[in-house]
Amino acid sequence: MEKALPPIPAKRYFTIGEVGDLCGVKPHVLRYWEQEFTQLRPMKRRGNRRYYQHHEVLMIRRIRDLLYDQGFTISGARNKMQEILQLEREKKRNGEVLLDGVEVIETTDFESDRSDDEAAGTASGSFSDRLLDLRRELFEIRSLLSLAH
Repeated sequence: MEKALPPIPAKRYFTIGEVGDLCGVKPHVLRYWEQEFTQLRPMKRRGNRRYYQHHEVLMIRRIRDLLYDQGFTISGARNKMQEILQLEREKKRNGEVLLDGVEVIETTDFESDRSDDEAAGTASGSFSDRLLDLRRELFEIRSLLSLAH
């Protein structure tokens, strides 16, 4: 029976040991994958220590799924990752930023939630900031959900 991977904590950077624990792979495997998957580029600091960001942890989980669960070879997984990243770039270029299956949210829905102070004052900047924050959160949720499939 396969053990479920732990949730990814809300941190900015992860050490190679933490990523190994979060993704169920040993640090030497992660170092090898860095050579094989050019998309995987952790930041390196003092003493050549690696620091991974959240999106890289998600990428490693996707690579792990392709190799261990779906039975891809390294070469096949590399090609699949390139396809996935190309599709994501095309979606962003075409403005397809919504989650699959989610209907378009009209801005009037948000505006009705604003208080009278916001509607009367200079809330346009904070309103756009709220929309950008919401968009970032939705992308984060989409990334997490894509790992579940």
